[in-house]
Amino acid sequence: MDIFPANKGGVGDPGQSRPMPAPLFTSLITPPPVASAPARERFLHLLRLALAGGQFGKLLLSGPVGGEDEVERLTVRLVELRGEAQLSFLWRHRTKDVTKNQVPEAGLAEIAALLGARFRNAHLHTSAEEVQFAVSRKGRETLRVTRLDAAEAPPAAAHDKAKQRPLDIAHPVWSALGLTHLVKGEPALVPAMARKWKQINRFVEILSSAVEEAGLAGPVRVADFGSGKGYLTFAVHDWLRSRDLSPRVTGIELRDDMVRLCGGIVDSEGLTGLRFDQGDVRTQPVQPLDVMIALHACDIATDHALHVGLQSGARVIMSSPCCHKELRPQMTLPAVLRPMLQHGIHLGQEAEMVTDSLRALLLESQGYRTQVFEFIALEHTSKNKMILAVKAQGAAAEALAARRPELLAQIAEIKRFYGLREQRLEQLLSGRDQT
Repeated sequence: MDIFPANKGGVGDPGQSRPMPAPLFTSLITPPPVASAPARERFLHLLRLALAGGQFGKLLLSGPVGGEDEVERLTVRLVELRGEAQLSFLWRHRTKDVTKNQVPEAGLAEIAALLGARFRNAHLHTSAEEVQFAVSRKGRETLRVTRLDAAEAPPAAAHDKAKQRPLDIAHPVWSALGLTHLVKGEPALVPAMARKWKQINRFVEILSSAVEEAGLAGPVRVADFGSGKGYLTFAVHDWLRSRDLSPRVTGIELRDDMVRLCGGIVDSEGLTGLRFDQGDVRTQPVQPLDVMIALHACDIATDHALHVGLQSGARVIMSSPCCHKELRPQMTLPAVLRPMLQHGIHLGQEAEMVTDSLRALLLESQGYRTQVFEFIALEHTSKNKMILAVKAQGAAAEALAARRPELLAQIAEIKRFYGLREQRLEQLLSGRDQT
């Protein structure tokens, strides 16, 4: 069966706008013969229809059966790789994430095998409806279909369509910050700021996933250290406000002129729950936070920001480090690496990798699920690395606590291997930092 027929407005339909789709599923639940089929078969049938009709959003499998492994949930999305449609499986474990891509038919077969046997619950998001399948502990299967209103329905999948941005380009703060101007009376992006706009939206996409994983509910308290001109600070405030999360956002910046600029925009637009203060992350008093942000904090300022996030009990820590200077002078090169690291550029890259690896391990040792990844493509900015840490909860927190001796041993071994004497975040956590 070809689940992606041509000219059906699905993956093969490049970016065409479409009207709100008619209800795909509701009519299939009540009349025979579909109504008489088991709930599991109906769910799989609706999943195939969503894929074939280009209305598939994502599939979430949760409620793992048994406790023999560390899998917590599975998210399935539709992606395109080398011009071919694929189902991307993101397996969320207690201590790691694993992504595997499959052709649609193979992916559907695996989902069918997992449903009810490996996971008790399945939640299918489409552009018209949401479908929930559940298996009780006694084996009873249920299926519920909820029709989405036009205002809340997500856009249908389309090949090469314009990406949906989480921020409204018409917001007046973007004009005040020089990101937009008026073109024929309508707000439009200043061409020279296109890369900056992409970075801002990419950051908000990452933030939205982290907030969801952390389970944050309003009011959400945020500190953005080194807020600069405030692009991200305003974006975070706007996104949290649009999600009714009652933001309490503070941008903290050393440069007084930037603080005055951003504060003036806050006052002129009458924004509540947002302020800008002059200050240094190294001297900030500890106060409760939900989200700590520090992008492009130079060298050990990143370590101080991470420490503030840990001390404040932040559930989400987001850092984009730069200017890795602390470890490079300390590094004693192991003999096997000397031929590679005799080149200055390689030594600098190695010092950067070691620095951020130690930071990630230290965050994990404090009970945070931590990832280091490319924040945005290299052609947009050379400062493209993100350290994202989300406070683990439940079984994941217990697993990390059990691994703490192992993590500390790994940190000690890396330091021994490179001959490192000290690393600032480790010093701060142990109380040995005197600066």
